[in-house]
Amino acid sequence: MKRSRFLLLRAALLALPLLAACSQEARMGAYLFTYFNDPTHSLFMALSYDGYEFTALNDGQPIIDGKDISEQGGIRDPHIQRGPDGTFYIVMTDLHIYGQRAGFRDTQWERDAYYGWGNNRGLIFMKSKDLIHWTHSIVRIDRLFPERFGELGCAWAPETIWDPQERKMMVYFTIRQRPEGEHVDGSRTKLYYSYADEDFTTLVTEPALLFEYPDPRIQVLDADICPMPDGRWFMTYVAQENPGGIKYMVSDRINHFEAYNDAQIDSEPGACEAPNTWKRIGEDKWVTMYDIFSINPHNFGFVETTDFKTWTPLGRFNEGVMKATNFTSPKHGSVIPITRREARRLEKHYAKSR
Repeated sequence: MKRSRFLLLRAALLALPLLAACSQEARMGAYLFTYFNDPTHSLFMALSYDGYEFTALNDGQPIIDGKDISEQGGIRDPHIQRGPDGTFYIVMTDLHIYGQRAGFRDTQWERDAYYGWGNNRGLIFMKSKDLIHWTHSIVRIDRLFPERFGELGCAWAPETIWDPQERKMMVYFTIRQRPEGEHVDGSRTKLYYSYADEDFTTLVTEPALLFEYPDPRIQVLDADICPMPDGRWFMTYVAQENPGGIKYMVSDRINHFEAYNDAQIDSEPGACEAPNTWKRIGEDKWVTMYDIFSINPHNFGFVETTDFKTWTPLGRFNEGVMKATNFTSPKHGSVIPITRREARRLEKHYAKSR
């Protein structure tokens, strides 16, 4: 009897993300796409009403200047998420890879190259009720957790997802725990998770491993987690093999993945990164998009699935069914559904701001 009750409770808990998603989806009528680009290191937004053609807000100009919200003078890797109460959350990497050129520092990186490429230590948290007015906080991993991460090499590509069991916003991201120059355990990037406080201004738990890649010589980064219709969790990520591509794992736990799968879901000849999976409104179809950084100019690639086992290529922006009408070379993006009312409010606001 006790085991039967346990199994019923476990099934109910696994179904909660699906039930919440279904309730929200019935109200959705548009898609919001957040991204950045290398020339500005700032935050951009684009809208779509059909999930295929996206138009950038603010005449294709940034909606928030990266230098206004960061320590390094720029942001990268923005990810947007809607919480269960309707609040919106954006997390970003606090990093400007051209900070020396832009006059923000005298050196190529904030610290010596010994710490590795980028070698930043901070993330940026933002929170909004209306997608227009945002609060923001700079979260320094090294200062929050000095004993383990005081000398971390980098903290990149954060994302958020609501954990229904912990009832907290989970933040997961890439960390190089030790400086790259040490060439010891922890000097390669791995995926970690932590939990944010209720006000979304800081992290309240020490980052823990999200999963361990079977080959310790391979760097892994850029995780993205989304709920599946059966209550499990689907995670895409990048393994920097040759070339680096998009891999995936499935788990019944939001913060622990162990069933390694060697399949790669993109079909790009060169390296790509920054996967993000989003559901088409009213359809049993999920799109995984990714940043093809190995081509010039940069572009996004897209694949689509109905079963999380097989993927149909959709091509790249403006080379297939996916269209970018007034912007080029987006970097590291994310897409969420929003209501038509929210979309119209954004269009009206940024039309007035011109």
